[in-house]
Amino acid sequence: MKTYLVGGSVRDELLGLPVQDRDYVVVGSDPEEMVKLGFRPVGADFPVFLHPQTHDEYALARTERKTAPGYKGFTFHAARDVTLEQDLARRDLTINAIARADDGTLIDPHRGAADIKAGVLRHVGPAFAEDPVRILRVARFAARFGFAIAPETLQLMVAMVERGEADALVPERVWQELARGLMEKNPSRMIAVLRECGALARVLPELDAAFSEAQVPERLAQRLEHAAAAGNPLPTRYALLVIDLADDDAAALAARVNAPSDCRDLARLAVRERDVLAHANEADAEAMLGLLERADLFRRPERLDRLAEVAEADAAVDAARNHLSRDALHRALAAARGVDAGAVARQFPDDIPGAVRRARLAAVAALQSPTGH
Repeated sequence: MKTYLVGGSVRDELLGLPVQDRDYVVVGSDPEEMVKLGFRPVGADFPVFLHPQTHDEYALARTERKTAPGYKGFTFHAARDVTLEQDLARRDLTINAIARADDGTLIDPHRGAADIKAGVLRHVGPAFAEDPVRILRVARFAARFGFAIAPETLQLMVAMVERGEADALVPERVWQELARGLMEKNPSRMIAVLRECGALARVLPELDAAFSEAQVPERLAQRLEHAAAAGNPLPTRYALLVIDLADDDAAALAARVNAPSDCRDLARLAVRERDVLAHANEADAEAMLGLLERADLFRRPERLDRLAEVAEADAAVDAARNHLSRDALHRALAAARGVDAGAVARQFPDDIPGAVRRARLAAVAALQSPTGH
């Protein structure tokens, strides 16, 4: 029984990046022996175990065979006779097909270290074409590392899309990779790669259709890069991804990928309130209060900063839009929430909703008067 550090942990070490998780492959063992040694099995599809002390993942070396379309159509073989080289050969990219032995020796049969040095994403072998998720992963790694895609790998991705492999991707996997890609250093690179290989039209057709409009690709890239530089969270980045879409198209895309509610809700607000947010700095009290109400900020005040982030990124790439002052939004919300609704209700029992709104409107208007009263 031998163990090797594999995959992303080796790759990140070679890149000089912090290693978050260490994954190991075990050669010359079987599930029974692993359990006897105290490892805890956790793999549902193939034998993966947690180390009894470190809780790092240890997977038995395995091979895989395509048995049906899509990313789930595989059978796995894990046994004592499966070699390390066979295990590495089933991996997606050369940069992820490197192992390190206990003595520090690199096992790199596919020259992944050279591709890391050259900044190239290259598939390991023809088996890459059997798993459509790998199209999304290549795009995500391009967004993370800024690496170029080897011409033969891009050509293979195009062929996979043309054969309909990308059509087998389920919403959960598309969202998982999209969300991770949006949180990378250069999120727009993921979208560009997906469009280049034709996959964007299959997995995010509403977004792909918008790319035919002038300046959309450039502005989308600039907004996403602005959000990445600012460290904005995922809901903000997702909203910026779809903000050029019509309301119905944005809703269809969110349903297509089964986006979580925080991303879906913020995107809907950003699309509907885009023009109001663009001119919120000059908005009168009625427009400002209307924005606070429609965004449900009285019950969901945490949305305010997310909307402000969207507006700031939008304004950063479009001179026609103002650089929204989130302080102004915070002050308006604080003033409106400062109204004593109970006192107003006691004073105007026959028109409580209307009276409370008028009081809130007056409070917001007071902020905008020259004297502040």
